[in-house]
Amino acid sequence: MTESTDEGLEARVERLRAWFGGPLGESLQAIEGHKLREILPALPGTFAVQCGWLGRRDLLESSPTAVHLLVDIEPAVPGPQWVAGRAEALPFDSKSVQVMVLPHSLDISEAPHQLLREAHRVLVPEGHIVILGFNPTGLWRVPCLVRRRAHSPPWCGNWIGVRRLRDWLSLLDCELTRGAMLYYRPPLGRQGLMDRLFFLERMGDRWWPLAGAVYVLVAKKRVAGVTPIPPIRRRARVRAMSQPAGARYG
Repeated sequence: MTESTDEGLEARVERLRAWFGGPLGESLQAIEGHKLREILPALPGTFAVQCGWLGRRDLLESSPTAVHLLVDIEPAVPGPQWVAGRAEALPFDSKSVQVMVLPHSLDISEAPHQLLREAHRVLVPEGHIVILGFNPTGLWRVPCLVRRRAHSPPWCGNWIGVRRLRDWLSLLDCELTRGAMLYYRPPLGRQGLMDRLFFLERMGDRWWPLAGAVYVLVAKKRVAGVTPIPPIRRRARVRAMSQPAGARYG
């Protein structure tokens, strides 16, 4: 995990927003937006909420939900309807939201456990959390080995690994339904060079799938008190109950 600096949260967020407004950040968020356009149409409901913003893209544009909301201290332009608040203390009733999107929200949060618990609290049963986060074991981790780069954006946040995040979600009784790595180009600042390296996006999933700069995870909130029965065991039970009593008990 990348170590955060002693600077205040607001200053760190502002630096990350400036980075997302540059060539590399814009390029990264374009890939993220494309992936969300594959994921969100399959997650129906009434309310979709985005917790925080860094880039200027409307990440909820492809959601089929009737209402799109952005929770942050300040509004994004353009974007969903703004609701003033913090992701660690969401201004919504419990079990009131169908889709929660966390675009690097955990990376910049000073209380990521609390943020995830809040997202879980406001989700309806069978609702979904969509998480975008920087991958601390990917190619982009290399610049952190250079001390002067470790405290510059986007490395100034707290990057949470996929395995650790899966454990957190499991403790909240959330089931992972989808996952992918994104962005396999190195973190270069020249737009022309980044464009010429676009072919790496097509090769990354096949040749170095764990080296992506960003991961996206989709998790579903399970219904309280319901334990899914694995399909194989369920089929075996049906076959056993369909047999005569003598065949079952000897």
